[in-house]
Amino acid sequence: MHMTDLIEKKKRGLVLTEEEIRFIIDRYTAGEIPDYQMSAMLMAILFRGMTMPETTALTMAMAHSGDMVDLSALGEHTADKHSTGGVGDKTSLVLCPMVAACGAKMAKMSGRGLGHTGGTIDKLESFPGFSVSMSPERFLEIADTVGFVIAGQTANLAPADKKMYALRDVTATVDSIPLIVGSIMSKKLASGAKTIVLDVKTGSGAFMETERDAFTLAQEMVNVGKEAGRNMAAVVTDMDQPLGFAVGNALEVKEAIDVLSGADVPDLMELCMVLGSNILVRSGLADGDEEARARLKDAVESGAALRKLADMVEAQGGDSAAVYDPSLLPAAPVQRSVKAPRSGYITAMAAKEIGLVSMHLGGGRSTKEDVIDLSVGVVLRAKVGARLAEGDELAVIHAPDEAAALRAEEELLACYTFADEPAYRPPFIRGVVT
Repeated sequence: MHMTDLIEKKKRGLVLTEEEIRFIIDRYTAGEIPDYQMSAMLMAILFRGMTMPETTALTMAMAHSGDMVDLSALGEHTADKHSTGGVGDKTSLVLCPMVAACGAKMAKMSGRGLGHTGGTIDKLESFPGFSVSMSPERFLEIADTVGFVIAGQTANLAPADKKMYALRDVTATVDSIPLIVGSIMSKKLASGAKTIVLDVKTGSGAFMETERDAFTLAQEMVNVGKEAGRNMAAVVTDMDQPLGFAVGNALEVKEAIDVLSGADVPDLMELCMVLGSNILVRSGLADGDEEARARLKDAVESGAALRKLADMVEAQGGDSAAVYDPSLLPAAPVQRSVKAPRSGYITAMAAKEIGLVSMHLGGGRSTKEDVIDLSVGVVLRAKVGARLAEGDELAVIHAPDEAAALRAEEELLACYTFADEPAYRPPFIRGVVT
């Protein structure tokens, strides 16, 4: 078997066999296939696509290129969640404590943010002393005793994906649905959970900007997961505006704590309800959606979910007092109120650009080596559909100094569109794929 022959085969639009795909992944991971040949294969896949069996074989080969985490010691109700990335997406910080309070075991590995999207690991490091590094034994122990753990990805989890993603990033082959499926699902399958729920974002602030592409990606990931014997569901959700009101690491942690304490943040809570009910039903912890929602609601109202968050923070070395007193979290020295420039309805918000405002303040990375400022960001006061009078507060910028706050205000105002009449708003939950 020769790589040049396989490149030629895919270039002509023919179907690669499972054996051929496994050969490509195994040899590339081992360093026996050079980057220039793998680049050619990735471009051929981008243009020619893959059948569902090819995508499944690719994902399984990538998953088995490194460690496969064994969660069997945690019982039957292990679950995991993945988001395709967005602005203000602090879902894991709310969802994991809620489902853990209902009996699920969430042994979750997460990544750091890059560009305008935030990373769960960075947000959690807003808690003083919090650690995302631990032994495999400690990882399982926290998941078992607390109900959820969130750690950084191990070095040998789907190593094929690490090599391939770095190559895709510099060869303009990121936007291939089979390659996206392989990248996401290889890590989820290798992480070992029996139930996997996916939050696939669509809109101006999402990687999949069109609803059609988002549903295609969701369906293919669900299909691959089911072929691998996992309980699957994917929720396609709106990312034409930020999720919730806070954008920025510590600010998003504060908002997550507020929601777990009963604050009204409708889109964030509804997303957690939909994802959480799918976890409970598909893992056998609830008989139907109505029972699942009732249990999740009770977990918040009783305070059990907030206590789970505090337990997890403490178990991972953080100061759990900050869960009950968010003033202990990092705070920016400058807070600047941004006023509405005119009266009218907010008809659109440039979600990605709002994420970039936070990034430019120091709250995100342009390279993996950048050090971020956990305290900065933006807290929105109004979103699409709201009617404001000129001079009403539109948002509050949290900045390291006055000059940065002024620059951020100018950038932020350019992210809003106002009109005299309200605009149509599509539903936040676009659909569920099972």
